[in-house]
Amino acid sequence: MRSTKQKEVLQQQLTQFTSFFNAEELYRHVQKKNPNIGIATVYRFLKTREDQGELHSFICNRKTIYSTNKNNHCHFVCEKCGIVQHIPAKNLDFLSKSIAGEVCHVQIDVTGVCKDCLGGKRD
Repeated sequence: MRSTKQKEVLQQQLTQFTSFFNAEELYRHVQKKNPNIGIATVYRFLKTREDQGELHSFICNRKTIYSTNKNNHCHFVCEKCGIVQHIPAKNLDFLSKSIAGEVCHVQIDVTGVCKDCLGGKRD
């Protein structure tokens, strides 16, 4: 990554996200503050932060989605509107007992139709 200033802008924006985001969303936000930051810089930044354990990624509808929630949890993905929600996973200890090795991260994706789509609130 070229400059510390770019990293600072990216890190500052990263802390502003309270839910899921993708690289393009991060890119759009940082472009307002520093138009010299390229999309490749954003992808390198996200890869570095993921490697450092500051965030994790998962694939949703063939797109990589990022989150700063580092606790083990599940994702609910609405098949109609695409909204993604965290579902706390309180007890996943059984996985550690079933696997010969060390579990570093658990990702479980649940798909269905959200209550807003079921109720006709979303198109």
